Amino acid sequence: MTPTASLAARRLKYAATINDEALSESTDSDFELAYIDIGNVDSQGRVHDIVNYRFEDAPSRARRIVRDGDVIISTVRTYLQAIAPVESPPENLIVSTGFAVVRPSNVLDHRFCKYALRANRFLWEVESRSTGVSYPAINASDLGDIKVSLPEVGTQRLIANYLDRETARIDGLIAEKERMLALLEEKRAALISRVVTRGLDPNAPLKPSGLEWLDEIPTHWEICQLKRVWASSDYGLSESIRDEGYIAVLRMSCIVDGRVDVSKSGMITEVDGHLLLRRNDLLFNRTNSLDQIAKVGLVDFDPEEPLTFASYLVRIRTNHRAVPQYLVALLNASLFLEFARKNAIPAIGQANLSPTRYGEIHIPLPPKAEQEEIVTFLKRDAETSTPVREHIRSSINLLKERRAALISAAVTGQIPLEEMPG
Repeated sequence: MTPTASLAARRLKYAATINDEALSESTDSDFELAYIDIGNVDSQGRVHDIVNYRFEDAPSRARRIVRDGDVIISTVRTYLQAIAPVESPPENLIVSTGFAVVRPSNVLDHRFCKYALRANRFLWEVESRSTGVSYPAINASDLGDIKVSLPEVGTQRLIANYLDRETARIDGLIAEKERMLALLEEKRAALISRVVTRGLDPNAPLKPSGLEWLDEIPTHWEICQLKRVWASSDYGLSESIRDEGYIAVLRMSCIVDGRVDVSKSGMITEVDGHLLLRRNDLLFNRTNSLDQIAKVGLVDFDPEEPLTFASYLVRIRTNHRAVPQYLVALLNASLFLEFARKNAIPAIGQANLSPTRYGEIHIPLPPKAEQEEIVTFLKRDAETSTPVREHIRSSINLLKERRAALISAAVTGQIPLEEMPG
């Protein structure tokens, strides 16, 4: 039997229920729950780092009850595609109200459901029906109106069996390449940390740094507060970021590997001239989740169009004592980042590190000529190591695209059933 090119489809709300159960405000304060927030689900449908709480201590958004066989779908920041099946969950699993909990009915096999909700067409519908710019969201009723492919249950199970096997094979290849990439990135990070704190001469005499986060430094280096190498520090603009205008606005997601990625920016129509960015400006992420806060990106180009930055970023301009490229390498070094995050003030779901607290941290500072030598050395190393890492990233992305295309083809009937052996 060969399925037609397009299987029968039904609106999700007629094949599943959405948000059946929720904790009440009167839940016992000592009730113990396992909690998943948006940040715990990646774009490949994997759940990471489930956290256990007493109800009294849990985030206020911890409300939706999840059962075995459910599928959770992020209804906020829908571009993240945080959609995951729930199989053999821990006891009392609760998710944020930023998720919709989809519970398949008897016409929708739960294993087929997890793939149907990752089909390209379904993902596109979720994003296109979302409203809002910075945090696009979709409500449960609109989500329920999206159609999903719905062959008869026996066919669903056959398709799910096939996809379980094939996606497991692809996931194994992805995991292998991700391990290779992680090792290369660890090697590069260790090199950067070493040269920005010890210099290039392995025989240079050393002295105690006197810093909590750093042991020894070359004897001819000095120690100073970070703010002593700043010419200025400025908060970004507080206006709402839109998708219209002619001025690009960098957000916290624009800081990537020590640089700024303009492709991730929003837009605005006007801004004070003093908030426009130029080459060698550093952007420091002052507000984010604790594992992301304090990252620094360098504007390493001359902006061809007006470019500014949002309020949760702080612009740093260096004075004559520091080379910007050296400083950004130091501030992104794992030793420094770990210590800087200890100075952040935590809040629910995020943390804040003000430029005042940040600027008081002490750093090692080599002579400026030596900073330039370190920058040249790191640039040469990057010319060799970066293409290798980029090749691996590219192959990972191709495998993820293959996985997504396979899922879409299988659940929409584009792969004949006889090509899905049991």
